[in-house]
Amino acid sequence: MSKHLQRELESLREQLVDQCTVVEQMIQMAVRALVEGRTDFAQRVIESDEGVDMSDVKIEEECLKLLALHQPVAADMRWLITVVKVNGELERMADTACNIAERAKAISEFPLFNVPEQMNEMVDVTVRMVRRALDAFVTHDAKMAVEVIKMDDAVDQQNREIIDYLQEFMKTDTSVVEPALHCFSASRLLERIGDLAENLAEETIYLVEGEIVRHKHGVIGDVAREPNA
Repeated sequence: MSKHLQRELESLREQLVDQCTVVEQMIQMAVRALVEGRTDFAQRVIESDEGVDMSDVKIEEECLKLLALHQPVAADMRWLITVVKVNGELERMADTACNIAERAKAISEFPLFNVPEQMNEMVDVTVRMVRRALDAFVTHDAKMAVEVIKMDDAVDQQNREIIDYLQEFMKTDTSVVEPALHCFSASRLLERIGDLAENLAEETIYLVEGEIVRHKHGVIGDVAREPNA
């Protein structure tokens, strides 16, 4: 690998790490806006999205330029392909965080409505998924990526429980229908962030192991084993 390409790849890595940091902060602020009623956090999330969009385009253009100019092979090509995919997932995470922030602002207009307690647990698990998925990608830790994928079932279950609770709640008190629907939407969006974190984890496994594990979670335990295990 030429020194020039090495410098370009390192610069691209730094840009992507910065994007990871911004998106993780957006998600954390969005969920705090949701469970704590912090509309100021919600507004900051929404205002951050333009910067993420600009970085998204810049990173993708840089990847395409490096692929065209240097025609990398083997590990470098796999890394650039993964960066393109991860970059897209990060942008979608940011958009979803903005949607959660919008739902948080809408719910705040109903001060007597309380977000279900189950939402706090779902938030905790989802944020852990995101943090571990990003850490796994940055550190090339396929084992951590496998753990992230396995966490998604818990988020899916929590989403179903919250939706069931809200449906029953709306039947007993029609005055809560509007905020409950916003909360319903927020829960679905949280579940979507969990799915995106899972996608990030899958791309990390591809980066490290060269194994495409999408749609193969039934055999995920075969990935990232210790040698001679």
